[in-house]
Amino acid sequence: MDLRDQLKDMFPDHVSEEVSEEKKDEDQGIWLQDDPIICKYEKRKGKPITILEGYTGADEDFKKLAKDLKRQLSVGGSFKNDKIIIQGDYRDKIMTILKEKGFNVKRVGG
Repeated sequence: MDLRDQLKDMFPDHVSEEVSEEKKDEDQGIWLQDDPIICKYEKRKGKPITILEGYTGADEDFKKLAKDLKRQLSVGGSFKNDKIIIQGDYRDKIMTILKEKGFNVKRVGG
């Protein structure tokens, strides 16, 4: 007898709710804005970086987005001063990922 069966015996009136895969998705709660997110390219200390800025939602949502982008691209990066900084020139890949999530993206420079 496992724990679930023991709990059913203790609380017969309780109806358990199954958590679906859609509810587990990380980016489900991210607020989508009307204004485009600006995706630009810079070089700092001779190394290329991609900067995302212009998100008007909560900082926690933007941090989740940064974490998801870094995980999908398998690169390093950070979140500072309301900007996502990704190591490397990944503008095209980032723009396709953000468009799939429903964001408007504007490419700046080059």
